[in-house]
Amino acid sequence: MPPMPDDRDLLHDPDGGLPRLRAIMARLRDPSLGCPWDLEQDFATIAPYTIEEAYEVADAIERKAWDELRGELGDLLFQSVFHAQMAEEAGHFDLDDVIRAISDKMIARHPHVFGTESREKSAEQQSADWEALKARERGPARVLDGVALGLPALMRAVKLQKRAARVGFDWPSTDEVVAKITEEAAELVEARDTMSKTEVEEEFGDLLFVMANLARHLDVDPEAALRGANAKFTRRFNKIENWLAETGRNPAQSDLAEMDALWNRAKAEEKAAK
Repeated sequence: MPPMPDDRDLLHDPDGGLPRLRAIMARLRDPSLGCPWDLEQDFATIAPYTIEEAYEVADAIERKAWDELRGELGDLLFQSVFHAQMAEEAGHFDLDDVIRAISDKMIARHPHVFGTESREKSAEQQSADWEALKARERGPARVLDGVALGLPALMRAVKLQKRAARVGFDWPSTDEVVAKITEEAAELVEARDTMSKTEVEEEFGDLLFVMANLARHLDVDPEAALRGANAKFTRRFNKIENWLAETGRNPAQSDLAEMDALWNRAKAEEKAAK
């Protein structure tokens, strides 16, 4: 139920915890007392913010920005509360149902912690058991059912490949994957020279898909790897910009040869610092 005016003590209690957050969310959605923007939102309009907040959590972790992480986790928690509030208004479920469901799931999926199974398992065996439990929960289904369409494309590619690998549809080693990358790269070059933009995009997608497969075989998270490459590029390009600024210029006033030399300087400095 939306908080009434006499809930003011809870709304302004810094130690109010989760009940305070729920009361704040309910007030924001109150038809007569709430925020017009919050009242206009629905699941579809809020979903992009939920995804964005999850990435901001990952970014804070990547940068080891622990003070920022506290705030980013709060933003992500608020997204869950927002969705639960809208679900409660629509009569679907409420936040208590959400908490109960995830609590039940965690207990069911950790029988070696909360049940009678032995804890003497490797991380690999625990991962396999986790996937087996998930499969039983899904019940009869096609192999690739349930891999969310809304996942980032690289992450979804890895999840699809893991599902297929569980039934034996997988290359035995990285050698075959690397060979496939070479094949797909050649097809992309051919497409670039002879085919339409749509066909080029398709071939590029094939190459990315196989790159994701190589990441899986190497036990590398491709999203994390690409975030790291993005951070490296940003760090090195910023150095180029700083060095050019020392001469009173910006990148637009330089040329590729000079900037490439500065890039190699930045790269060498990073390697020397390791």
